[in-house]
Amino acid sequence: MNAALALSLIVLFILSVPVAVAIGLASVFGITFFSNLPLLVVPQKIFTSLDSFPLLAVPFFILAGNLMSHGGVSRRLVDFAKSLVGGMQGGLASTCVVTCMIFAAISGSSVATTFAIGAILIPAMVAHGYPTPMAATIQASSAELGVIIPPSVPMIIYAVSTETSVSRLFIAGIGPGILIAVMLVVMVQIWCRVKGYGTRDGDESMSVPKSAVKAFWALMLPVIILGGIYGGVFTPTEAAAVAVAYALFVGLVIYREIRISDLPEIFRSAVVSTGAIMLIIATAGLLSFLVNLSGLPTVIGGWAEGNFSSQWSFLLFINLLLFLVGMFVETSAAILVLGPILAPVAVSYGIDPVHFGIVMIVNLAMGMITPPLGVNLFAASSVAGIPVQRMFKSLLIPLGTVIAALFLITYLPGISLYLTRWM
Repeated sequence: MNAALALSLIVLFILSVPVAVAIGLASVFGITFFSNLPLLVVPQKIFTSLDSFPLLAVPFFILAGNLMSHGGVSRRLVDFAKSLVGGMQGGLASTCVVTCMIFAAISGSSVATTFAIGAILIPAMVAHGYPTPMAATIQASSAELGVIIPPSVPMIIYAVSTETSVSRLFIAGIGPGILIAVMLVVMVQIWCRVKGYGTRDGDESMSVPKSAVKAFWALMLPVIILGGIYGGVFTPTEAAAVAVAYALFVGLVIYREIRISDLPEIFRSAVVSTGAIMLIIATAGLLSFLVNLSGLPTVIGGWAEGNFSSQWSFLLFINLLLFLVGMFVETSAAILVLGPILAPVAVSYGIDPVHFGIVMIVNLAMGMITPPLGVNLFAASSVAGIPVQRMFKSLLIPLGTVIAALFLITYLPGISLYLTRWM
C-alpha cells in the first residue's frame, strides 16, 4: 500500500492537483484498492484530524496577522528597525531582516511577512540603488523567519501531528530564529560592502526613541503573546485569541488605519487561508493514519538503524531529505505526512522531539525560498514586479547563509533547547 500511496501522490503532484486534493485522493485510492477498510473511515479520520484544541490557534494567528498587516503595523515596524540598523551602509537590507524578525513574532506566516514588509522595503531598496533581484531575494529569505520565530503556524501543526508541546516548540524557536536573523544581517552587510550598495541608506532615518514611541503598540503584541504563554497566563491557543482582540483594537482605535468597511475583506482573506491549511491538515491526517497502519514508521526506523550508526549521520540524512522535500511539497503537508513518521525514529536516536521539530521546520522553511515551488520567491517577485527566474542568481548567497545556520542548529541542540530547559 505504501508504494501505491507514494506513486499516486507523485502522479497527482505532477498533474498539478492541489495538495489537499492530491493527498485526499491518494488516501481514498489506497483504502479502496489496497486495504480492507470501509470508506466510512475517510470522514471519521478527517474529523478526528481536525478535532484538536491547539489547532484553534491557526485561524486566530492568521487573522491576527491579517489585521496587523492592514492596520499600519508594517510601516511603523520598518521605521523602528531602520532607526536601529539603518544608519550604516547596507542599512535598508539589514532593516529588512530585523523588521521581518519582529513581524514574524506577530504574523506566524512567511508569506504574510513577505507581502507586508516587502511592499514597503523592496521599493525603498530599489530606490536606494539596490538591484531589484537582490532586493526581492533579501526580502524572500528574511521572511522565512515568519515560520521559525514564534508564534508559528507550522510549529502548531508539528506539535499536533507529533503530540509535542506547543509551548516548548515556541520557546525553542527563539534561539534559532535570532541566530538566522543575525547571520542574515552579517551576510547583507558584507554583501553590500563588497558590491558597494546601500551607501545612502542612512538618509531620513528616525531617532530610536521617536520610532519606538510610534511603534510601541505594534511592539507590544509579541510581548503580550509570548510573555503570556511563557508566564503561564494563557495557553498558545488562548494567546492567539488575545492577539486577534489586541490587533483589532490597535487597528481600529489606536492607529485608526482599519475601517469597519475593511473588516469583511480581512476576515474573508483569513477564512480562505485557514480553509486551505485545514483542508491539508484533514486529508494529511487520513494519510498519516494509513501510513501508520501499514507499519511504515517501524520499517523506516529499522532501515535507518541499519544504515546510520550515529545521530550525526542520521541528522545529515534528514537534512538532505527535508531539503529536497521542501523544494517540491508545501510546508504544512510535509510536516503532517513526515512528522509522525520521522519523529519516532529521531527519538530512537536520542534526539529530543522539540529539537527535531525545529530542525524540520527550518529545513522546510528553506523550501519557501528554493525553486521550483518556493512560495516566498513568488510572493517577493510579485511585489518587485520581476520574473522569479531573475532572483535565482542572487539567491545563492542568502540560501548558503541559512544552510550554514541550519547546520549549527542541527548539531548544537542547545541553540534550540537551552531556553526550554531554563524556562
